[in-house]
Amino acid sequence: MTSNPLYLPELREMLSSSDKEGMREFCEAVHPAAAAEFMEGLSADESWAVLQHTGPATRTAIFSFFESAKQVEMIETLDREEMAELIGELAPDDRVDILKDSDTEVVAELMPLVPADERRDILRLRSFPEGTAGAVMTTEFARIHETATVQQALDEIAVQAGQLETIYYLYAVDTSDHLRGVLSARQLLSAIGKPNLSVGEIMERHVVSVDVDEDQEEVADKVARYDLLAMPVVDQEHRLLGIITYDDVLDVMREEAVEDAQRLGAVDPLQDSYLNTPFYTLAWKRGMWLTILFLGALLTALALQYYHVELSRWEWLVLFIPLVISSGGNSGSQSATLIIAALSAGHVSLGDSLKIVRRELLQGLLLGSFLGLIGFVAAYGLRGNVGDALVIPATILLVVLSGTFFGAVLPLLFERLGQDPALMSTPFIAGIIDVLGILIYMTVALTLLAPPILSG
Repeated sequence: MTSNPLYLPELREMLSSSDKEGMREFCEAVHPAAAAEFMEGLSADESWAVLQHTGPATRTAIFSFFESAKQVEMIETLDREEMAELIGELAPDDRVDILKDSDTEVVAELMPLVPADERRDILRLRSFPEGTAGAVMTTEFARIHETATVQQALDEIAVQAGQLETIYYLYAVDTSDHLRGVLSARQLLSAIGKPNLSVGEIMERHVVSVDVDEDQEEVADKVARYDLLAMPVVDQEHRLLGIITYDDVLDVMREEAVEDAQRLGAVDPLQDSYLNTPFYTLAWKRGMWLTILFLGALLTALALQYYHVELSRWEWLVLFIPLVISSGGNSGSQSATLIIAALSAGHVSLGDSLKIVRRELLQGLLLGSFLGLIGFVAAYGLRGNVGDALVIPATILLVVLSGTFFGAVLPLLFERLGQDPALMSTPFIAGIIDVLGILIYMTVALTLLAPPILSG
């Protein structure tokens, strides 16, 4: 989110002149997300001063669209009682996320000031492990008893509506809060002509739900698979604890996509945004993988050193080392990227492993042959000897085959081991293929070139 400089002078003018009506109109005339964007250039104090001139609901909505760093700054620096009141008005999952990122001493000061019900809810949600369904769910949802009549359900929803994050779905429970069924708001309204009909008679009894300890990425996949706007979260006894809404799922998917992209680039995932990550923390997360890749590159150097006699005998082979290494590394990186993306999207599973490997080997055969043909032309043009030139296409074919094979197999292997396939980053795959490429190159050269030289 970036600030809109055209609005900043006007907002500051309103603040300096104490234009209460202007600030109220500004907050209420545009969408909360737009208002938050226009206020990005204001300090925490200035932003809060503007928000003071609108109602609690609008104030909370605009605050929820501020960038995380600004939200935390406001929580940590502004009046404790006012911030405690604001926290109590936020959506349960949002306030837990903000408090998680805030200074622990500030949180300790704020918690006693938060209303008791909200405080208990915060402590409960914070008890769930990070990355699970429980950590991203909200406890504000439409809950009705399965024996309630349609009229009673309508009356109850009318009372609850102002406090709920969403009423797309109404969840029917028994006296012990066990999830018994679900019906949409549309289904309930469609039955308005039969006010004495019970909820249990019109609800869907087959309810797709997730366990409170289920991984958030699996939850996102399930929401996408069933095309739901919200997903109920239950405990081991199938008691309804909360729901995960589609906007939370979008946040999870974006977070997972960012982490996968960082892993694919051989960077340990950042816990905060790029600019908010401490300089030395960023250096560590990059340097850790760079060191591993550097050690891998040393293996390539050792392989070249091992064959230094052969390379001194056939110096022209050195000219094609970058070509051989890049063709293998690039093909392996392509395969790894395609398979990791397919696994993340749910387009393939471990049951498709043999099909995937077979497909990638055929791809390697086709692509390696094509690139090998180009390499043969280049080598023949340089050497003018068919026997010498054949080393290049034979090597490229084998290296590309190796690249597509390992690029497909290693992500599948990590998935089988329960690890994130994205750990098999493209630089890591390329490093493996670099070493293997040198070994293949020199083996092919010794096979095709050594006999004539020895016979001479």
